[in-house]
Amino acid sequence: MSLMQHTDKIYIAGHRGLVGSALCRNLEAAGYNNWIGRTSAELDLRNQQAVTAFFEQEKPDYVLLAAAKVGGILANNTYRGEFIYDNLMIATNIIHAAYQTGVKKLLFLGSSCIYPKHAPQPMTEVALLSGYLEETNEPYAIAKIAGLKLCEAYRAQYGCNFITAMPTNLYGPNDNFDLETSHVLPALIRKFHEAKIRQQPHVTIWGSGAAQREFLHVDDLAQACIFLMNHDDSPGLINIGTGEDISIRALAETIQRITGYTGTLQFDRSKPDGTPRKLLDISKLRALGFTPQITLQEGLQSTYEHFVNAQYPALSGA
Repeated sequence: MSLMQHTDKIYIAGHRGLVGSALCRNLEAAGYNNWIGRTSAELDLRNQQAVTAFFEQEKPDYVLLAAAKVGGILANNTYRGEFIYDNLMIATNIIHAAYQTGVKKLLFLGSSCIYPKHAPQPMTEVALLSGYLEETNEPYAIAKIAGLKLCEAYRAQYGCNFITAMPTNLYGPNDNFDLETSHVLPALIRKFHEAKIRQQPHVTIWGSGAAQREFLHVDDLAQACIFLMNHDDSPGLINIGTGEDISIRALAETIQRITGYTGTLQFDRSKPDGTPRKLLDISKLRALGFTPQITLQEGLQSTYEHFVNAQYPALSGA
């Protein structure tokens, strides 16, 4: 196993996103300043010719593949074609170019939502492909599974040191707070903040509130990724989470307290809950010597502060 040197060139695909920006922050804090990134305007990762040319020109030593088209239940279910096509092309183009140009190591980021809908809880890595997927995000899940299998196949046939990490639900600075396309946690932060400043009597939340979810601060994920790049060359995927989950109702009540909203909660049971429960078994990660450090309370507080301080222009009255 070779350690990443501070002088090595590291390509962060998706460096402006929630995960990518966290990787940039944490790499720089650890002394890895020779990283490169490209915006979607500079490099369309769905374009194989453009991606190949980029890799041939830059020749990165390491690759952190955090680029993806992501969203919550509404976005996944509405833009099904875009979610499968864009994510298939991004994964295929980057993984193949990394192989062609001799990248030393690549980390592909999957998602806990690609596990079967009714997988035994907590979900171990062997649960993958053991049952039916959640219908609302099936296209995204299939694309991510394909990327994971590409890494496995290129390792088996070509000897590529490509590994895969399976993070749970993420949140933190630079999250997407758009109510049409965001995940549940940032959507709730925005809903409660707007309800507070507009003095609305209630906040409506999708589903029954009974669904259980696990949440990981994105800086803990970034630390885990750097740890895996330096300490794990094993084949197969590895879960990254906290090993603890919370109901959507309890999450909403926690965010209500943090934002200072004093109205009531209304749960719209006509909207889907999604997968009943998603909790990762992180025994494999812990056995390697890594444990997340940021508690949910701490992470929610700092994320809310970031949201307010950023003063998103789309938020009228904020």
